[in-house]
Amino acid sequence: MTDQPQTLRAALGSGLRLIGYFVRRHPGSFTLAAIGAAFFAGAIVASAVVIGRATDSVIVPVLDGGEPLDRRLVPAVLAVVAVATWKAAAIVLRRGGASYLFFANQADLRLGLIDRILRLELSWYRRQTVGDLLATTDTDTSQATFILNPLPYSTGASLLLIGSVVMIGLIDPWLALIALVSLGGLLTVDISGSWRTFETFQAVQEERGAVARVAHESFDGALTVKALGRQDTETTRFRTASEKLRALVADTGRIFSTYRVVVEGLLSVVTVVMLVAGTVRIRAGAVTPGEVITVAYLLSLLFIPIRIIGFMLWDMSHSVAAWRRVQRVMTADELVEYGSIESRMWPSGAEVDGVAIGFGYTPDQPILRDVHFTIGSGRVVAVVGPTGSGKSTLVTLLARLWDPGSGVISIDGADLRDFARSALPGEVAFVAQDAFLFDDTVRGNIAFGTAADDAAIRAAADVAGATGFIEQLPDGWDSMLGERGVTLSGGQRQRIALARALVRRPRLLILDDATSAVDPSVETRILERLKRAKLPATVVMVAYRRSSITLADEVVFVDDGRIVAHGTHRELLATVPGYVRILEAYERDAAARAATSEAG
Repeated sequence: MTDQPQTLRAALGSGLRLIGYFVRRHPGSFTLAAIGAAFFAGAIVASAVVIGRATDSVIVPVLDGGEPLDRRLVPAVLAVVAVATWKAAAIVLRRGGASYLFFANQADLRLGLIDRILRLELSWYRRQTVGDLLATTDTDTSQATFILNPLPYSTGASLLLIGSVVMIGLIDPWLALIALVSLGGLLTVDISGSWRTFETFQAVQEERGAVARVAHESFDGALTVKALGRQDTETTRFRTASEKLRALVADTGRIFSTYRVVVEGLLSVVTVVMLVAGTVRIRAGAVTPGEVITVAYLLSLLFIPIRIIGFMLWDMSHSVAAWRRVQRVMTADELVEYGSIESRMWPSGAEVDGVAIGFGYTPDQPILRDVHFTIGSGRVVAVVGPTGSGKSTLVTLLARLWDPGSGVISIDGADLRDFARSALPGEVAFVAQDAFLFDDTVRGNIAFGTAADDAAIRAAADVAGATGFIEQLPDGWDSMLGERGVTLSGGQRQRIALARALVRRPRLLILDDATSAVDPSVETRILERLKRAKLPATVVMVAYRRSSITLADEVVFVDDGRIVAHGTHRELLATVPGYVRILEAYERDAAARAATSEAG
C-alpha cells in the first residue's frame, strides 16, 4: 500500500504544477477570471457588512425601538442594490474568463496530443491500441482540464476566506478563532478524502481506455464478429470491461459521498457552534446583534466557497491521474527526425539507392539483412518474393514509413532522413493494399490535403481506372464515401487510393500490392496507363500476377530478407530457379481462387 502522506505530497505537487502549466498557457483569461473572483469575494464581504449595518440601523431600531422606517429604508435598499450589481458584474467577469481558460486549454491539449501522436514512429504505434489512444485524446484530455472549472472560483473563495476571517477577527477575536479552526478542519477533511481517491481514479482512467479498446475492436471488426457468430462473445467481453469500470467508479463515488456527508454535517455543526458562541458574546457585551448577524451571514456564504474549494481538491486528484496518461504520450521520445531538404530539385523520376540495409520490427527478429539495390530514374520495378520474404517491409522503408536499423536509402543521392517533414510526401507516394478512405466526397478523398483542381483530380482518376465507376455513383464526384469508404468495393477503394497518390505527381510511386482487389485485366490496364502517363515517377510495386510483373522494366526478387536477384523478367526466368517456382506458385494460387469463385 502506498504511503498516504507521500502520495498526498506528490499528488498535491503534481496538481499545483498542472495548474501552473494551464495558467501559463492562457495567463490573460486566468487573470480576468481571478480579478472577477476577487471582485466577487469583495462583493460577498460587502454584502455581509451591508446586512449587518442594516440590522443595526434599520431592523433593530424599527422593530425594537419603534422608530420610523421612512428615512432608513432607502439608503439600505440602495446599498443592497449596489452590492448586488457589483456581485453580478464580478460573476460575469469570472465566468467569462474561466470558460475561455477551460475550453482553450482543452483544445490546446487535444491539438498538441494529436500533433505529437502523428510525429511518432510507427514502432510506437505498434505498442498502442486505438481504443486507448481514443480514450486519451477524448476522456483523459477532458478530465485533465477539469481542474480549471472550479479554479477561478476557488481563487476568489480563498480570498473570501482570508477576508472573512480578518473581518470576523475585527469584530471579535474569539469568534474568529472558532471560524478559523472550523474552516481549517473542513478543508483538512476534503484534502484527505480527495487524495484517498487518487490511485482509484488512476485505475478508472486506465479501465476507461480498456473499455474504449474493446468497443473499438468490436466495431472495427463487426464484419468478422457477425460472420463468425461471435456477437454474444463480444457482448460478454464488453460487459466484463464495463462492469470492472463500474466497480471502480462506484468505489470512487462511495469515498466521495462519504466525505461529502461528513463535510455537510460539519458545516451544520459549525453554524450551531457559531450561533451559540455569538449569543454568549452578546451577553458579555463584546458584540452587537448586528455583528453576530454579519458573522453568521459570512459563514453561511462561506459554505459554498468551502464546497467549491473541496470540489477543486477532488478535481485536482482526478485531473492529475488523467494528466499522467496524457503525459505518457506527450513525453514519448520516439519522434521521426527530419532534415532540411525542401525543394524538388529533379524534374524526372527518382533514382533510388539502398546500401547495406538491415531492419527488424523487433531487435531479435530481423526481416531484412544486408540489402543492396539501385533503381534507375523513371523505371517501373516489380518486387517479387514468397510470403514473409520482406517485400512489404522493403517498400515501407522506401516510403520512409520506417527507418532502417542500419544502412542508407537515398533518392538521387539524398538520404531520405535528410528531407524536411513537408518535402518527403511530395517526393514519395505510398499506396497500401488496404486502402484507407475518409468519410468525405470522392473529390475530397482524391485531393486530400492538396490544392488539386478538378482537371488534375480527373486526370489522376483516369490513370487509376476510377473515372467510370465514380461517374456512376449517385452524386458522382460529390458522393460521400462513408467511413473507410464503406460504400465502395475493395477494388474501387484501391483505385481511389491510387488516384490520391497520382494527383500529387510524386517522383517515387510505391504500390504495395495496391491493385490486388481488382480484376487481372483491370490491373493490367491500370499499369499500362501508368507506364504511358506523363508522370515524373519511378514506380516500385509489390506484384504477384505474371501479367503485372511482365509490364515492369525490371524485377527485384526477394527471399528470406535478402535480394536474391535483380534484373529483367526474362533474365530472372532464365537464371533464377526460385523465381520460376514462385511465379508458378502464384499462378496455381490464382487458378485455385478463380475455380473456387466460379464454383461459388
